[in-house]
Amino acid sequence: MTIQYKTPSADLQHQLDLLQKEFDYEKEMYREQTERTGIHRRIQQGLCWYPVLPGRSYYNSLNQLVIEIERREDKEIEHNFEYGRPVCFFTTGANGKPEYLNFSAVISYVQDDRMVVVLPSPSALFDIQGKSEIGVQLYFDETSYKTMFSALSAVIGAKGNRLAYLRDVLLGKTPAGRRTLFPIRFPWLNGSQEEAVNHVLAAKDVSIVHGPPGTGKTTTLVEAIYETLHRENQVMVCAQSNTAVDWIAEKLVDRGINVLRIGNPTRVNDKMLSFTYERRFESHPDYAELWGIRKAIREIQSNLRKKSHSEKETARNRLSRLRFRATELEVKIDAELFAEARVVACTLVGSANRVLMNRNFTSLFIDEAAQALEAACWIAIGKADRVILAGDHHQLPPTIKCIEAARGGLDCTLMQKVTDSKPEVVSLLKTQYRMHDDIMRFPSHWFYNDELQSAPEVKHRGILEYDTPVVWLDTADCHFTEDQLADSMSRINKDEANLLVSTLQTYIEKIGKERVLDESIDFGLISPYKSQVHYIRGLIKRNAFFKPFRRLITVHTVDGFQGQERDVIMISLVRANDKGQIGFLGDLRRMNVAITRARMKLIILGDAPTMTRHAFYKALFQYIRQNGQVITLTPEE
Repeated sequence: MTIQYKTPSADLQHQLDLLQKEFDYEKEMYREQTERTGIHRRIQQGLCWYPVLPGRSYYNSLNQLVIEIERREDKEIEHNFEYGRPVCFFTTGANGKPEYLNFSAVISYVQDDRMVVVLPSPSALFDIQGKSEIGVQLYFDETSYKTMFSALSAVIGAKGNRLAYLRDVLLGKTPAGRRTLFPIRFPWLNGSQEEAVNHVLAAKDVSIVHGPPGTGKTTTLVEAIYETLHRENQVMVCAQSNTAVDWIAEKLVDRGINVLRIGNPTRVNDKMLSFTYERRFESHPDYAELWGIRKAIREIQSNLRKKSHSEKETARNRLSRLRFRATELEVKIDAELFAEARVVACTLVGSANRVLMNRNFTSLFIDEAAQALEAACWIAIGKADRVILAGDHHQLPPTIKCIEAARGGLDCTLMQKVTDSKPEVVSLLKTQYRMHDDIMRFPSHWFYNDELQSAPEVKHRGILEYDTPVVWLDTADCHFTEDQLADSMSRINKDEANLLVSTLQTYIEKIGKERVLDESIDFGLISPYKSQVHYIRGLIKRNAFFKPFRRLITVHTVDGFQGQERDVIMISLVRANDKGQIGFLGDLRRMNVAITRARMKLIILGDAPTMTRHAFYKALFQYIRQNGQVITLTPEE
């Protein structure tokens, strides 16, 4: 349950204090990382590219000076660069230590090993072009924090306006208003989905669509947005991450809705780029004239110093006229882009973008709201009259780096608070279309009060006849041990990883290689620990048996699998010790995500005596013993 505060403002002030702790912690962590961690380690962590090759530079359609950057080495390493994140550039001194250039820049977009970066000034461009060996690394994102601080302060200080009213509804005792509407039938939706859409349409202030795994949350949300657009001219759709915004925006475009995406997508392709603000701006009929004017302005400015006094006066007058016309065109293009758009889509922090200044929306839809910091939600809520939150607070929470801030309640989201205080605004989606019934029943009991049901078409789905959908391979008698890596908190259990890979090979052989390839039966290998994930990836890569199946095998952390599903899921729990210590496996939301990724087969590998000291894992183990199969392995096996 969430903590109850005397007033909404006290709650928000507490959030502000916790956010400040997270900000201080993350800033200090970044400083330490920069000072202590070598370039090679940062490259391995996906925080840095070195060396890079600077490419062409130009002014983009938003009149920003940008440069293309290409990664030259370590191209197989996954990285964390994405649109909107700040970066800094560095060269290496004689001692091999990085020497940072005196500016920061912002990523415009990333595609594979190439990114486009917005530079603050032409002098920054000269600095980059003047260096022989140069690298780029992620910079501490102070801007996002400042935007969140500002949003929380605005909500705390709001008086007598719509934002103040929404604050008192969402966090206080003011009841949520509802319209009385005749229910609409949607024959293509199931009963709980139809109810959820009607609930959204009737809400005056807030509505929550709670979508457990596989229940069609996105389908329901798209339908609710589509129906809302029969009543409103334009709505705003947000999510915490660019990936989540891309996902919902693409679904809306597929429904024929005109979407205007503020910012750039994580997957850069023509379909995704076609509805971005930047691409639409440069496709406008008046853009050619605007581009010519901007070029003329830059040429006049660069030649101004060489001119005589009288020539300067003439040039300044021309500059003034050109700037006036450029502004006129910019305002016209901007107004027409927004007039055409039915949905404006962006991240929560991105809703503070300058192109959205002074714009308000009747309805705001926040997808993946259970993964969003409350402070980030308020940035967008400040632009709306009502808010619809969609997500599942029993799955992955927001990422909080400061343990003290997390314990204080920073990981308690706005969606969770409203769900606890106003259950009447929540619609639970109850039919799942992903898992075999035996896989679904345990999470349904533990997390969703036994309210989930399996759709008939998936209830008994399977790969092999007489197969057991849920299996636990108990490694206790094998005496596997976990190890902690010296330079990180991550854990590894190499014996368990080897067992996982050999179990996968045996299962593929049991199904039949040809059948796996013909039917594209896919496999997800999950471990909560990054070190274990990297080790398993190495084993798969080096084993010639898996070469034909590589496209069908994904190895990732739990966080990397959020929102995905596979025919077969295998989970390596890693932990094996005498004290029953399980670390962050105690965050059950993570395990809920892990076990609910499987469509037809779930195999868990773990040391039962270590894991079952925790009530959740004890119950899961007993459930599998009764409804699936527990295989106790011995060293010979």
